[in-house]
Amino acid sequence: MNSPLPDHLSIPEAAEALGIRLRDVRALISDRRLLATRRTGPLTVSSDQLIEVDGRYEVLGSLRGTLILLEDSGFSDSEAEEWLHRENPELGEAPIAALRSGKHRAVRRIIASLAF
Repeated sequence: MNSPLPDHLSIPEAAEALGIRLRDVRALISDRRLLATRRTGPLTVSSDQLIEVDGRYEVLGSLRGTLILLEDSGFSDSEAEEWLHRENPELGEAPIAALRSGKHRAVRRIIASLAF
């Protein structure tokens, strides 16, 4: 089992956690499979976007569709990051927690209602 990850990872730390090359992490970000934001200083990735499977970390599979919907709804990356981590009354938890527990349809339904 891997040791727990810090709340936010630098791009090199994310590459190490995922066991992939730095340019592959950048490709994941470019493809909207992973969200990187600049809190202060360099870009970081929140570790709750990664899940542990069979003793190694992977990107949360339902994240891509969710990130694309947020972008299509006019959210910037930093706004998307904030929205994903803010408690949502309809979900009873933060959207990222709902995604991690398999509730991607409920999360996306809420995003769709925000677009109108």
